[in-house]
Amino acid sequence: MSQISSGEALKRGIKAHKLGKLQEADRFYTAILKAEPMHSDANHNMGVLAVSVGKINEALQFFKTALQVNPLIDQYWKSYMDALLDSNRLKDAKALFSEAKKTSLKDDTFYQLEKKLNDTIKRTLEVSKIKGPSKKTVHSLISLYNQGRFADVIFQSKDLLKRFPESVELRNVCGTANVGMKQYDEAIDMFRQALTVNPNHAPVHCNMGNALQEKGDLDSAIKCFTEALKIRPDFVDAYSNMGNALQAKGDLDAAITSYKQAIKIEKDLPFTYNNLALAYKKQGQLDLAIANFKHALQLNPHSAMIYGNIGNALQEKGDLEAAIDGYQQALKINPDYTQIYNNLANALSNVSFSIQIPGLQEILISILNHNTIARPKDLFSAAISQLKFEPSLKKIWSTKPHNSLNQTLHQLVSALSASPLLLKLLSSCPVSDLKLEATIKEVRCYLLVEVLRNPKNFDYLKFQTALALQCFINEYLYTQSDAENTDVEKLKILVNHTVSKGEQPRPEHILCLASYEPLYKFEWCDLLKSTSSIESVFRQQIKEPKQENDLKYSIQILDDITDQVSTKVREQYEENPYPRWVNVSLEFRAKSIPEVMEQLNLRVFDQAILQVKEPKILNAGCGTGQHPIGTAARFKNSKLLAFDLSLSSIAYAKRKTEELMVENIEYIQADILNLRNLDKEFDIVGCPGVLHHMENPIVGWRQLAGCLKPGGLMEIGLYSELGRQHIVKIREEIKSLGIGSSDAEMRSVRNWLIASPEAHHKQIINSNDFYSLSTLRDLLFHVQEHRFTITQLKDCLEELGLKFCGFFSRKIISKFKERYSDVDDLYDLDKWKKYEEEFPKTFSGMYQFWCQKI
Repeated sequence: MSQISSGEALKRGIKAHKLGKLQEADRFYTAILKAEPMHSDANHNMGVLAVSVGKINEALQFFKTALQVNPLIDQYWKSYMDALLDSNRLKDAKALFSEAKKTSLKDDTFYQLEKKLNDTIKRTLEVSKIKGPSKKTVHSLISLYNQGRFADVIFQSKDLLKRFPESVELRNVCGTANVGMKQYDEAIDMFRQALTVNPNHAPVHCNMGNALQEKGDLDSAIKCFTEALKIRPDFVDAYSNMGNALQAKGDLDAAITSYKQAIKIEKDLPFTYNNLALAYKKQGQLDLAIANFKHALQLNPHSAMIYGNIGNALQEKGDLEAAIDGYQQALKINPDYTQIYNNLANALSNVSFSIQIPGLQEILISILNHNTIARPKDLFSAAISQLKFEPSLKKIWSTKPHNSLNQTLHQLVSALSASPLLLKLLSSCPVSDLKLEATIKEVRCYLLVEVLRNPKNFDYLKFQTALALQCFINEYLYTQSDAENTDVEKLKILVNHTVSKGEQPRPEHILCLASYEPLYKFEWCDLLKSTSSIESVFRQQIKEPKQENDLKYSIQILDDITDQVSTKVREQYEENPYPRWVNVSLEFRAKSIPEVMEQLNLRVFDQAILQVKEPKILNAGCGTGQHPIGTAARFKNSKLLAFDLSLSSIAYAKRKTEELMVENIEYIQADILNLRNLDKEFDIVGCPGVLHHMENPIVGWRQLAGCLKPGGLMEIGLYSELGRQHIVKIREEIKSLGIGSSDAEMRSVRNWLIASPEAHHKQIINSNDFYSLSTLRDLLFHVQEHRFTITQLKDCLEELGLKFCGFFSRKIISKFKERYSDVDDLYDLDKWKKYEEEFPKTFSGMYQFWCQKI
């Protein structure tokens, strides 16, 4: 609308409307009304659109507005009258006709209005003695409903209501169809009309309760179910549905009682058993939950949903292999069940198996192919544990480190090329297994020799592609020998000579070179053409870096970054954006704030935040975008402002945001210390890993708290003093040796740590951050790092007027509850202090928690 006038938008909307392009017409009319809410033609046309899709209540409001603005347009009166009559609002239609008498309508228009009104009144009187539609007619509507043809049900029901205006059955089925289309206000209005005719119709009360529950009005829904049960004390559906509403409200004991009452009346209710089990699961009564899920499966052995639920309960109980079996059964029934893949990804995160699990490799590939279900690095341990059972790959893990594999390299490369799961891992996350890493390094060297000496017999393009992608992802972490360096220079000369002749290099040459250096750094990269053989590597190493460079110029800058420490930190992340990533883990569906708080088991002190429907969120230190993209997908109807010190990191984040078609994030470059210049407040502030890199973390934290609305929620990540003692020791060793943070120096330190027998060196090797250059720099070479104790956390929260809402790592919480089982213990930082002192490696990653501004 900012580029075209209202008149032009109206023309386009009308044209689209006439062509039946209703969504396009709706966009134009909506744009007009956003700019000019009282635009009469746009209101009228929106009313016509609303009628065509069965949204009568919305249509009436649009027609009413159009008439208020301009009562001299005859068509507005006709449209309004038709809508009122079609929805059986005779009283309102009569009132409209009385108003029409007071205006200077054309005689013909006035006659039409009068005739339509009188005809409807006459027809109503004629059919008032008819009891209602035949059973066959009602069954036909129910059949349409069961087929999911809700719009047809609504249309036919309303047409039949013209003949049978007193029919409760028609209004009931019409209301239920409106619920199916998520038109809850329309549904509730239809149910109320039915109850006006017959206030003792229990199914209508029950269905209205369902509509109110879907709308989020749980208290009113429960009243409807209660009313239905007063009329029919043995009404099974009312008991089951009331159980659902009570469970949604958090009254689990009452919900369980309601489900049991339903089962007492009728025993063969698989989904009531399922919901009863869900309530037990929420209470932590996992054995009872699993027993009821199993009973539900006996009654309905073909329900993917129930298999998925029992998988969740088994996972929570710690029986991971049985949980995986449940998920696999669900996928056999419904291979497209996305939620199951999400649950599987959670179950498989950072775990490994000592046995081979049939079908698990295929499941892992499916999860990775979805791109937004899991971070590939989180699935690496599970994947490697299964690959170790592959006969063709066993040599990698059975060979002692540093033993030469030259005699079998050809067979090994063939085996690597034949493993879809391994190729997928190489293409999507850093390899965090030292034996596999050693093999990859040796194979890379072997392939370099092969492409220079035997190019005609080369058939490893698939593996070469994965290898080049891996080396770019880990930022060329691997060291290379002098002989390799010499051969790489030969390859550069060969490729440069080919390009200078106006020819395209051989794909094996390009892929091999891309496994040693990024292609975008070569002067000839713009002359390289993307072909099917090098397409993915071309995109990763030429196209995407160019996109990021172009995006830098579109990033808004809040203010100059002048703080000395902030400047050093920015320089680090300009050189090494942290972290480079391919896939991300996104929520299956966006959730409201109350749903997220329940999901994370957090305690909220100011309940007003739970009423916020469209949260405004600030993400501080967004890095390369994983956290803000995940947050944008997690919170329903949210708007995010994300910022970082590094333009390179933000450009990476913007590219990935556009790639994933996430539209509710705005990026700017800013320093936390300058946030006062933002002059905005937010419902939620997320700062998952920045404060500990500031000169004075509490100063930065205070700036963030100043941007948080009263009652707002804040997500914080801070390094633990106890959890990072091994890292502190290594950082001190590096500093004492006078080693800097150049790429060569970092690679050298890494090789020293790999070869070292020291226990704290071996511990650092287990960190995922050890396996790419930017994460290694962040881990051991960061220019600024602070660490905290839980006592310090407690003091900071008190100083800033923040209340601790809880940590949110499920695995940490599960372990903690083995020692401290009381519900309140989860929110007691003194208990957490004792726990961490007993288990100092608990927060080796960092403290990750939520707090609330009071």
